[in-house]
Amino acid sequence: MEVDLNQITEILRRTPEVLRVLLSELPSNWTKSNEGENTWSPFDVVGHLIHGEETDWLPRAQIILAFGTERAFEPFDRYAQFASSQGKTMEELLETFASLRRANLDALHQLQLTPTDLLKPGTHPELGRVTLGELLATWAAHDLNHLVQIARTMARQPFSSGAIGFSTTRSVNHQTSD
Repeated sequence: MEVDLNQITEILRRTPEVLRVLLSELPSNWTKSNEGENTWSPFDVVGHLIHGEETDWLPRAQIILAFGTERAFEPFDRYAQFASSQGKTMEELLETFASLRRANLDALHQLQLTPTDLLKPGTHPELGRVTLGELLATWAAHDLNHLVQIARTMARQPFSSGAIGFSTTRSVNHQTSD
């Protein structure tokens, strides 16, 4: 599969704005509600995305370019946001994420990646060998998966119980239309 860096960066560039439009200035019952035990709220997801910007995607790309498979990526703490987001507002998280993403996309552009660069391998601590192209494609897919998660969580909030003749559970779990 050929990786299209332009398509990847277009998704990555849009994510902060999608999050801002979806979550900015909403009351906390929308942003801090989750789907049940051991699930994340939209607030948690944005914190997780921030942690990824700081410690995951671009740092791993730089490791691949500098060391190849000689140095494995640092393991990613999928739960770091719970401590790092404490005491912050959704507005602060959204701005932090947007700022970090802009900086990371600028840094990614400065790398002037070639098709050959995208084929360079690195070592993921859980998955083993991954290419730079696979890492970057996963970054975009990761964003999209979390946008779906946020929308699904919001669709299950209290207002949806008043929807007449419409099952929110069915609508967010199935790809067929009613």
